[in-house]
Amino acid sequence: MFGALGGCLPSFSNPFREETVDRSSPVVLRAIENLARFQAATGHFEVIVDLEKDTRFVPSAIRGERVLFVAVGEVDAGVDFANLDEDAVEVSDDRLTAELTLPSATFFDVRVDPARSYVYDRDRGLIDRVASLFQDNPTSERELYQLSEQKLRAAAQTDSGLLARAEQNTRRMLTSLLRALGFERVTITFVEPDR
Repeated sequence: MFGALGGCLPSFSNPFREETVDRSSPVVLRAIENLARFQAATGHFEVIVDLEKDTRFVPSAIRGERVLFVAVGEVDAGVDFANLDEDAVEVSDDRLTAELTLPSATFFDVRVDPARSYVYDRDRGLIDRVASLFQDNPTSERELYQLSEQKLRAAAQTDSGLLARAEQNTRRMLTSLLRALGFERVTITFVEPDR
């Protein structure tokens, strides 16, 4: 019965409903950079950051905080071509052999994905809980992200095989490119850059 009358009755919207209005300014392009590197591999990592802040001689139930943060992110690796000189590429007179000397692969960017990273648990002392009522961010999220990036980079550097994969993929890409240009023999050597 009410279903038939539903279209005839006036609808009243909630006067206390919450609305979101985006008042952001337009995006401004500040700079464009030319890249001279080949991103050859990306490692996907996950780490739990356990960060605790204590005050000496004060029990943690009164003053202190412990945060467990699940960080999910990526580490890029590849070869930087920016500082190559003319001696890096040698081509035979018959243009059938090419020898390239490239710097060893290195780690590029470390990114923590904010959409997949989250605070798993947060324990605060009484004073920190009261302070959180007056502060938007009692524990700096920036600090958690910076610590997470350091841990992801350290994990990538600890025998992840990411640099070896980056060199393998770089060798494969350049060999394929040079063979498409008519070179029959391609030799690629990776060397540690001079410090």
